[in-house]
Amino acid sequence: MGLRIGVAGAGLLGRLAVLALARAGHEVTLFEANDSLSPTSTEPRAAAWTSAGMLSPIAEMETGGDTVRELGERSLQLWQEIDGYLRAHANTSSDLDSGVGLKLQDSLMVCHGSDLGSAQRVLRLLDGDSARVIKLPADEAATLAPGLKSGLHCWRLIGEGHLYPALAMQNLAAAVPQVRWRCGEPVLGLTPGCVQLRHGTESFDWAIDTRGTGAATEVPVRGVRGEVIVLSAPGFQLHRAVRLLHPRWRVYIVPRPNEQLVIGATEIESEDRSPISVQSTMELLSAAFSIFPSLAEARILWTDVNLRPATPDNLP
Repeated sequence: MGLRIGVAGAGLLGRLAVLALARAGHEVTLFEANDSLSPTSTEPRAAAWTSAGMLSPIAEMETGGDTVRELGERSLQLWQEIDGYLRAHANTSSDLDSGVGLKLQDSLMVCHGSDLGSAQRVLRLLDGDSARVIKLPADEAATLAPGLKSGLHCWRLIGEGHLYPALAMQNLAAAVPQVRWRCGEPVLGLTPGCVQLRHGTESFDWAIDTRGTGAATEVPVRGVRGEVIVLSAPGFQLHRAVRLLHPRWRVYIVPRPNEQLVIGATEIESEDRSPISVQSTMELLSAAFSIFPSLAEARILWTDVNLRPATPDNLP
């Protein structure tokens, strides 16, 4: 007999938990503070709506070491299973056949010649996976990333990839119609088996907290700011994430469906949700243009800012 389970927070982790629990036969209720399962960019919302979706256990060894690499390798396996499940349970009236938009075609790291010394220091931190970090000759780099500026140093990170988080959010929700979705009901707190709401407390066999930064009053997490720019680049052919190594920041470019790209950078230690600044916009666009000059004619569709939850040691 299944359990009655309450889940607080309809971000990516909450939806993944709901999928696993519903598949196991449990009766699940999911509480979400936003009034909609697809909130607008003007509302505080789950980090997944903004995330670029890179799956990069090798590259993330720079800051997370072996712990992040091992967990990241496991996540690659899990995402393949989840993507396959969503596609297998698709029907003609849904987008489930696109799964989570998973693409496992490796990723690229690049740097300008003037930054090679800094890049080599990063590469030494990835030495435990040296067999999967391959220096590419110029012709192969140009084949894997058409339009890449000549003269750049380029490495291929074998086995990495990316997914489309917003698509994953939509399809994970569509895959579990039997779940009770309680939108517009912020959770004030959780105790064992209890979910505390504005109008009272509801009891369950289990209560699971996946609120991210919404749980900061109860667990040691903080919000870390992330900024992205979404471009439309008709004719631009990119099939894998590209990460620019720079002494001050890491800029990434991730392909999206419909000839779109996401440009973003590593996190900013701030819980500010205000719009992206002029300086950040110029730095991101300049970095992208410096490695892909053909992006000069791309169009800016929108910018976005969000907070992702981080622990004190930045590890999962």
